[in-house]
Amino acid sequence: MAAANISSVTEFILAGLTDQLSLQLPLFFLFLGFYVLTMVGNLGLITLIGLNSHLHIPMYFFLLNLSFIDFSYSTAIIPKMLMSFVLKKNSISYAGCMTQLFFFCFFVFSESFILSAMTYDRYVAICKPLMYTVTMSPQVCLYLWLGVYGMGVFGAFAHTGNMLILTFCADNLINHYMCDILPLLELSCNSSYINILVVFIVVTIGIGVPIVAIFISYGFIICSIFRISSNEGRSKAFSTCSSHIIAVSLFFGSGAFMYLKPPSILPLDQGKVSSLFYTIVVPMFNPLIYSLRNKDVKFALKKTLGRISIS
Repeated sequence: MAAANISSVTEFILAGLTDQLSLQLPLFFLFLGFYVLTMVGNLGLITLIGLNSHLHIPMYFFLLNLSFIDFSYSTAIIPKMLMSFVLKKNSISYAGCMTQLFFFCFFVFSESFILSAMTYDRYVAICKPLMYTVTMSPQVCLYLWLGVYGMGVFGAFAHTGNMLILTFCADNLINHYMCDILPLLELSCNSSYINILVVFIVVTIGIGVPIVAIFISYGFIICSIFRISSNEGRSKAFSTCSSHIIAVSLFFGSGAFMYLKPPSILPLDQGKVSSLFYTIVVPMFNPLIYSLRNKDVKFALKKTLGRISIS
């Protein structure tokens, strides 16, 4: 359906993080640095996993996909955000805005479910170690992979479809640095209780279902760890989960804080600052969390750097 048939607005203006001119240039270089770190970290982790055969196991298959997702949805947001710091009028077309929203929702939903798939992998490794090879077979990993991106498609179509039926009449200034759900709802001149309810239900599925799965899995994991007799065994089991627990806490904590609270409790001006955590900070920190706390990744990095130095 053409944009002209459903909305009188043909483009939006992204307000960005701040309108203070003295902060524009420092913030541009700050977030450019964040983006470079995100690209280097995630693409580096993808390369390491791809080049080292001892990392070709389910745990690192899911980690590779997590890095791909983090890199992709940062790329869908940060370059446009950086333009708001150097342009007086950072505009985006109606179609471009809906496209950005679609890919943002797709990758955020995919990240939610890849984190829950990684939790299931840890559950099998710790609670059913003798059955790990059979349970986490390539076929099972493929099904989980398809489920992760299938839920990404569901979330993207549900949220974008919900926005496409709205009308944007006169005001086209989005009080955000990206085309996000809540700022668009606030800007619409015909949003209703039904639209808000759809957002709440879809976000609850995207955050609630993975969180429940993660909590159940970690309940079993903790019970299994406490049944391990040796302190060394318990310490090793905890260490394999610690990086994942940190990543889960950062992502779901910031996402739930932003979307599962009424707008009256969290105004949009504060909301767009809190959304920096799951759009910029989390994708930047995930590769650091998984590499600095992971002996296999450290070994792969030394091995790869050794090959490069020899050649």
